[in-house]
Amino acid sequence: MKDTNLQENQNRARVVSLGVNVCNHDSVIEKVSGLIEQGNGGYVCFSTVHMVMESYDDSVYGAKINDADLIIPDGMPLVWMQKLQGITNAARVRANDLMIMLCDFAEKNNLKVGFYGGTQNVIDEITKRAAKDFPKLQIAYAFSPPFRALTEAEDAEVVKNIEKAGVQILFVGLGCPKQENWMARHKNKTSAVMLGVGASFDFYAGNIKESPRWLGNLGLEWFYRLLQEPKRLWRRYLILNPRFMWLATMQLLGLKRFSLIETKGDREKQFRTL
Repeated sequence: MKDTNLQENQNRARVVSLGVNVCNHDSVIEKVSGLIEQGNGGYVCFSTVHMVMESYDDSVYGAKINDADLIIPDGMPLVWMQKLQGITNAARVRANDLMIMLCDFAEKNNLKVGFYGGTQNVIDEITKRAAKDFPKLQIAYAFSPPFRALTEAEDAEVVKNIEKAGVQILFVGLGCPKQENWMARHKNKTSAVMLGVGASFDFYAGNIKESPRWLGNLGLEWFYRLLQEPKRLWRRYLILNPRFMWLATMQLLGLKRFSLIETKGDREKQFRTL
């Protein structure tokens, strides 16, 4: 069942708890470029089944995702949901692909990028590879935060350093849901456009092998990753995936109502299925 209000007003299609943008690599880069020109920062989320279900189970978290400047379909099930609602041009935009494309865009347009998240080894490998792949890229900031909550003073120092470095594109690799919470909390604190790219840090650093593209196109990248990290990912895929399939089916058949709630400053907008 189509949600025409959501599609026309937001260029988004409902996927259970999220209003996921209809986009492609070029349109995302254009949007990020526009946000940089405005100079007010912003944040971009790459949505997967995991993120949809986290948002469904936690409405506060879901509101933060729906408040993002872009919610990009990074999982094939989300693309299929868009197509089943009549959006024939729905396409997948992989976080790792876009991170690399944005580094290329930044190099060509003299923009400063930064990396926040991951272990120090991952950060070192990312900056080393990026310097090789993009020799003229300005990597103005790279920081591996401690694996604990930062104090207010530490957090203020992070923001100060990001702003002092003049970062315009900040890649955040803290994992879902931590990175989305971090970006939402810092949206009004930094002028950088933040992109929560999650495991892309490990992919680019070479710590985790990426799924073959053909497997991803079949919607089976989750299975490939599960085989690599079964202890960490078994709950995410073996419990959340079946729940998503059930809820998505209920949405498409019009048998269950879902709410999308955005909170923009003092304004709150709520969209419901028809």
